[in-house]
Amino acid sequence: MAKNKRLMSSYSEIDREKLHGLTEAVSIVKSNAKAKFDETIEVAVNLNVDPRHADQMVRGVCSLPNGTGRSVRVAVFAKGAKAEEAKKAGADVVGGDELAEEIQNGRMDFDKVIATPDMMPVVGRLGKVLGPRGMMPNPKVGTVTMDVNKAIQDSKGGAVEFRVEKAGIIHAGIGKASFTEKAIEENLRAFLDAIVKAKPSGAKGTYLKKIAVSSTMGPGVKVDIAEASAQPSASAA
Repeated sequence: MAKNKRLMSSYSEIDREKLHGLTEAVSIVKSNAKAKFDETIEVAVNLNVDPRHADQMVRGVCSLPNGTGRSVRVAVFAKGAKAEEAKKAGADVVGGDELAEEIQNGRMDFDKVIATPDMMPVVGRLGKVLGPRGMMPNPKVGTVTMDVNKAIQDSKGGAVEFRVEKAGIIHAGIGKASFTEKAIEENLRAFLDAIVKAKPSGAKGTYLKKIAVSSTMGPGVKVDIAEASAQPSASAA
């Protein structure tokens, strides 16, 4: 009940139809993140695409300049020298067939899965387990690679994968409420830049339709797409 009252109070202070510049939107969201835990700052982007068509699928990865603010546990499928490289790079779990068997039996104490190309026949058997959780390694987002060191560092350092949903929407966490407004805004701009760069060949007309920012327990704030698109990102500055 207390959470509902807090949320209703936050909604009453916001004009939900008004479009805000990125800086203002971030400020509003951060000021309304009043839960007793460090809320995640989230963004939802509505795209003018139909992902049922291959040439309109939007997928990629973005390295947030200020990280995600969360600890990421990484599992790596590798063997031999690459397995040793993964361990030295800080992987939390490293293995092959035995790791696959553990996952089949319910082990899921990790957030990201990386694999070397030669291990994909093993990982492929886990599609029904890893796929629904968004953990299936994919070369398009750098999680099927021989450079396991870089992949691990990216995953732990703030790389965020994104993929458009059936309704044409991309959701992602881009930081924590404890971040400074500047850090959140830099992450948000970098994320939006990555989505724009991932625009598929089949996308026609206006690509970005709607953008909203919120915290885990807070109301959504609409972003002025024209203003956001006109401003340079931190990564381009």
